[in-house]
Amino acid sequence: MSRRRALTLAAAAALAAPLAVAAPAPAGAAGQYTVTALKFTVQAGGRSCTVDADLYRPAGVDAAHPAPAVLSTNGFGGSKSDGSTAAVGKAFAERGYVSLVYSGLGFGRSGCLISLDDPEIDGRAASGLVDFLAGERAADDGTKVDYVTADRAGDPRVGMIGGSYGGAVQLATAAVDRRVDALVPMITWHDLAYSLDPNNAADRSVPGAAKWQWTNGFYLIGEGQPLLVPNLDPSRVNRLGCLHFVTKACETIRTLNSGRYPADRTKALQEFARGVSPVSYLGKVKAPTLLVQGQADTLFNLNEAEATYRTLTAQGTPAKMIWQSWGHSGGVRDAAAGELDLDEGNLEKSYVGRRILAWFDRYLQKKKGVDTGPAFAYRRDWIGDPDTTYATASKVPPLSRKLYLSGDGKLVDNRAKVARGSREYRNLLVPTSHSESSLAGLIGLPDPAPYDTRGTYLDWTTEPLAEDMDVVGAPRATLKVISPRTERVQHSGDAADKLVLFAKLYDVAPDGKKTLVHRLVSPVRVPDVTKPFTVSLPGIVHRYEKGHRLRFVVAASDGAYLGNKGVKPVTVTSAPGDTGVLDLPVVRH
Repeated sequence: MSRRRALTLAAAAALAAPLAVAAPAPAGAAGQYTVTALKFTVQAGGRSCTVDADLYRPAGVDAAHPAPAVLSTNGFGGSKSDGSTAAVGKAFAERGYVSLVYSGLGFGRSGCLISLDDPEIDGRAASGLVDFLAGERAADDGTKVDYVTADRAGDPRVGMIGGSYGGAVQLATAAVDRRVDALVPMITWHDLAYSLDPNNAADRSVPGAAKWQWTNGFYLIGEGQPLLVPNLDPSRVNRLGCLHFVTKACETIRTLNSGRYPADRTKALQEFARGVSPVSYLGKVKAPTLLVQGQADTLFNLNEAEATYRTLTAQGTPAKMIWQSWGHSGGVRDAAAGELDLDEGNLEKSYVGRRILAWFDRYLQKKKGVDTGPAFAYRRDWIGDPDTTYATASKVPPLSRKLYLSGDGKLVDNRAKVARGSREYRNLLVPTSHSESSLAGLIGLPDPAPYDTRGTYLDWTTEPLAEDMDVVGAPRATLKVISPRTERVQHSGDAADKLVLFAKLYDVAPDGKKTLVHRLVSPVRVPDVTKPFTVSLPGIVHRYEKGHRLRFVVAASDGAYLGNKGVKPVTVTSAPGDTGVLDLPVVRH
């Protein structure tokens, strides 16, 4: 773990470096709007602390000519002065909206502990800023506003937009404050228990495999605050051993790093992580929500947005969803390619940007004739024309094509073609497969291509495809494995004794080159190796071209995750009437 800790510290420094040099937004005239720095004292989590904010007021907006407001905050480790956060304030002020951007609790120059977008803490603090926009309270210097459009006294027309940490807080705010009129959460989570410790088996009561790189990187950014912010606000200090997070967050990271999951610690981990996640409070969210998720995202994958979308639409909350290119793990963020770049402010010139503007036109400007677009849209990276890159649909495509795991290593399209056979792999005590490193790029190192070490994985491969095959959505696999060593200990009371495996899909070109789409993998802690189990793979949007082959891999480990405790040999058998099945959501042409 010493090498991991060193890498994580380096990554934390790299991520946080911009905070040390970022300047506060200037006050005074700035083109078509003015920017005023403000402070707000709020009560959050039993503490009194100050929220640092910038108010962007468009020229010509006053009590006689009010305008709707847009509220936004930063991603984890950022502040109101971040390029993309400040760019939101500028972009919407230039388009006639009153913008209030603020540093989230525990970041920048805002006080209080980091509480992971808890609705009763971060949500309540944001609700206090809605009070300001409603004219019901003043900033600490006495500043009040009377120029935000209101539907009634005390109910301002307010929308929210932001990404990642600044995405989930929107849902948290809307859950505690019904005055919020429209949300645009981008690249954010549905369930932190899944995001940070994913188990893609159907039984989510069993913990998964911890993303040690992501979790420790964020943890060290949070704990390293004194290095970044001079004269740290005392309200941001908790106690030794957990300096700047709420205590339960620190207990959660310790459980994840331990690799052990006794029942009591598992329950505490899941209760806390889910309690601060939309999965636990979406029933209270009634504000129309445009979800934007990144296809290149190993932190919060497409499955997270789809889970939020399904919940919102099922309960009658107006919601639509876009799968764009960029997320936490890269992707195209280029205005020339037609993708949204908030730093560039290319809202009118990007598909996602136009959808956001239409969303706010409809729900903040109350323009009833505005078309807010289709229920679902997704970017096809194999289309070169930025004007036709996005395809649309009334819903996420269903599973529509079955492939069967044959005993000879083939992936066949008919159960009758399955050959009887049995193959074995085993894990070693060190990771032997690589998908991605969330740290490599941050510290200036190249990320090696994905690989699997012989003897520690099994694969099944199709024949070369006779035509292009477009997969849009989350594939699913039904598997049955044999692991006597696991079977003897899996009911020990510590879920760490259960078998962990990693499922993934490669695209194999005619020349043999393999591509792991967006480096996505599906960790699974098998609930019971004596029974078949279902695996949800991460959602993808990918064209398997004619002549290419699709390869399904089950690996014993992955360097980005904590995995098996002890060596566990695993056997997979196939027979025509009893074999694994891979289901794909294929879009028909």
